[in-house]
Amino acid sequence: METHSPTGFSANGEGPLQFILETWQSGGLVMIPLLLVALLIYTVATRLLLHFRQRGYRHLRDETVAGWVKAPDTGEGEVGEIIRYTQDEVTQLDEVHSRFSEVFASRLPFYERRLVFLNTLVATAPLLGLLGTVMGMLVTFKGLSVGGGKLVDVVASGISEALITTEMGLLIAVPGYFMAYAIKRRKEEYEAFLVRLESLTLQQFKRKAVAA
Repeated sequence: METHSPTGFSANGEGPLQFILETWQSGGLVMIPLLLVALLIYTVATRLLLHFRQRGYRHLRDETVAGWVKAPDTGEGEVGEIIRYTQDEVTQLDEVHSRFSEVFASRLPFYERRLVFLNTLVATAPLLGLLGTVMGMLVTFKGLSVGGGKLVDVVASGISEALITTEMGLLIAVPGYFMAYAIKRRKEEYEAFLVRLESLTLQQFKRKAVAA
């Protein structure tokens, strides 16, 4: 006789895998696009978070950045490249503004486009779950209208499909919302850092002009 654990899985090693497979099959066809949306959400979000991590600006102290602005050749990484680009052969304040405008235009839209795409995917997940709910209820009503000896099985299958897809849509969307929020905060931090860098560069340029 097969024994079951308190979690509902069988005591043998095939229990959890079989449970997952049965749950997946109970969700119906909507589970396939839900899986694709989930893969896209977490792939895009993970790549964006890693991209921000590689920027290397979050752990820089103001004193370090100010020192790089004063001596651009000492700057390191992407921040150093931005500092050198915005000061190389610059003779007027308008040129500094123009260089930083180019920096903003070349970097921020990359994150804005992907953040919009990510938010769209996150909003799609619960809608797909709702679609699965509607399809499951249609199966249930069809079983009730037909009747017959398998009425209970058909109704149970429809209700299961309706509930599982809704649950999966929410399970995919809720973490996605938090990840999208974290990415939005990282983008705002990066934008604020660039604004701060522009301010330091302008101050340094003005000090050089006064000294000259």
